[in-house]
Amino acid sequence: MTPPPTAMKTKLLLAALLSAAAVTAATAQEYTAPPVAVKPAGGPKKNANYVVDPTHTFVMYEMGHYGTTTNRGRFSTKDGSVQIDGAGTSGKVDITMDISSINTGVDLLNRHVQSKDFFNVAEFPTGRFVAERIDFSGDKVADVPGTLTLMGQTKPVTLKAVRFNCYLSPLINRQVCGGDFETTVERSDWGITWGLNFGFENKVKLLVQVEAVNVQP
Repeated sequence: MTPPPTAMKTKLLLAALLSAAAVTAATAQEYTAPPVAVKPAGGPKKNANYVVDPTHTFVMYEMGHYGTTTNRGRFSTKDGSVQIDGAGTSGKVDITMDISSINTGVDLLNRHVQSKDFFNVAEFPTGRFVAERIDFSGDKVADVPGTLTLMGQTKPVTLKAVRFNCYLSPLINRQVCGGDFETTVERSDWGITWGLNFGFENKVKLLVQVEAVNVQP
């Protein structure tokens, strides 16, 4: 689906801001964050639109391996948006994950989990999390009930915040909100069943780190 012109302009503007900030930080011989970096930025702004920062947003998974160690991997995100309602008590989330970017730290295992045995990235290169509601506790996000689409299958998933905060970025002078979220799913719900009968657990813990930038100054 092609984003509407306004959304596309917003993404391009934010991309330019982030790129300029990155270049500034990389070329500076010494950089000290100004005092604004430690000032409280409050909670997410009412009726605001946030664009997910892919350089600070990843999805990690943990799966038991023969009852001994934990098998881990990480996905990058392609893009995403968060919209806060006018009351500041709910909102919407839409994040697309790049499943083909999976990194387990082992090249051979990367190729295996990309195959039809697991994520079949040739046919399903992306995943998507969509939420029509955000639950708050005060000015902090507490839970995000939504749906996760993988392998062409869409199932309900609720992400629980284990930490959440907003800050004012000294690089782009905009509010950034984000946190760490967790949930546990059964991979067989999405048709990922390889290894269930010989040591690879069905339950998978998902750990999501996300930061999103308020597109309004």
